[in-house]
Amino acid sequence: MGSIVPKITKRIVDAFQPDGTAERFLWDSELKGFGVRMMPSGVGSYIVKYRTAENRQRKMTIGRIGTMTTEEARQLAREHLTSASKGGDPSSERKQLRKNATLSEVCVDYMAEAKTRLKPNSYLSNESNINVHILPLLGNRSVASITRADVTRMQTDIMSGKTAKNRKGRGGRTTGGSSAAHRATVMLGSILEHARVNGAITENVAFGVRKPKTKKQKRYLNDEEIKKLSKAIRDSNTESPAAKAAIRFLLLSGCRRMEVLSLPVKWIDRDNGCIRFDDTKTGAQIRPIGKSAFVVLDDVKPKHGWAFPSEHGEGHFVGLPKVLQRLCKAAKLEGVTIHVLRHTFASVAAGMGYSELTIAGLLGHSVPGVTARYAHVADSALVSAADAVSAKIAGMMGE
Repeated sequence: MGSIVPKITKRIVDAFQPDGTAERFLWDSELKGFGVRMMPSGVGSYIVKYRTAENRQRKMTIGRIGTMTTEEARQLAREHLTSASKGGDPSSERKQLRKNATLSEVCVDYMAEAKTRLKPNSYLSNESNINVHILPLLGNRSVASITRADVTRMQTDIMSGKTAKNRKGRGGRTTGGSSAAHRATVMLGSILEHARVNGAITENVAFGVRKPKTKKQKRYLNDEEIKKLSKAIRDSNTESPAAKAAIRFLLLSGCRRMEVLSLPVKWIDRDNGCIRFDDTKTGAQIRPIGKSAFVVLDDVKPKHGWAFPSEHGEGHFVGLPKVLQRLCKAAKLEGVTIHVLRHTFASVAAGMGYSELTIAGLLGHSVPGVTARYAHVADSALVSAADAVSAKIAGMMGE
């Protein structure tokens, strides 16, 4: 069932919308059997429908909309239909290939699908996790041959630093440890689940494997350390003004690194004491920001729409961890990461007597009863708290 169109084109696919209750189909009258399926969730796929030599009807997904062009999907559909007309069964043949696939091949398929649903930073993080830790240890193995013992051995190897290496460009050295092993195990579980759903395996052996415990962030800057870091920022004549301002803004707002670096000027609402994020780790959100944090923005000239622009090109600033590392070295501070700045903001707020729910709201955590209050308008109580905490930290910084 479904609608028939003269020819499925990009324009028609872009206009094809879900109805929220049931699957919808479009079928191509020019290439019979080629179609598009739209799920109620809004996930669309190119599909092909054919009959086998035994006259059994099959439907096979060619690929997700967004991962290939309409013409690429049409060409693949034509190849599958040609194979079926000669007695082949493309769906069964693909399932058999999947059963023999290596983990490396499954990862390629998984990441192609993930690209349609993940945010760019999450996609790059997953890609790095796969390439650095998972593939070197298990990539050449048949996905069907991987056992729970293999998953446990992978964890041990990562924790011992077997996959640690130097990287060119930004990021420096990739290390192992319990956190890296934990993330890799979670990532492998998602990949194997993708393989299971697509018929390559019958059991996800990563599920149920005990993961290494990760260390919770305990490091934060005390009053004296905040003063030292602030002085190092003021004394530095070599670092980018955008980078120095971004570090100050992170400390004064409690925001996440990429929430600040990739901040468009148009999201900033000083009048209402907030940033109107279109997208964050927990979705669209209005984040209360203190006045002292907003003052920092006056030290940076926006460019190409970014609040913290790159010195070269049209993008936002990148490479902040290395800048912070150099400034901390000048300030004689150890163990300070970008996340320590966020943790410091939370620690100062806790020291001022604010509740965990209020602090969660200030940090943008997804907490029932807190995010609901400020999902559409800036909560006045949270704005007031943001003002007070940022002013307290600004005083420590000597600003």
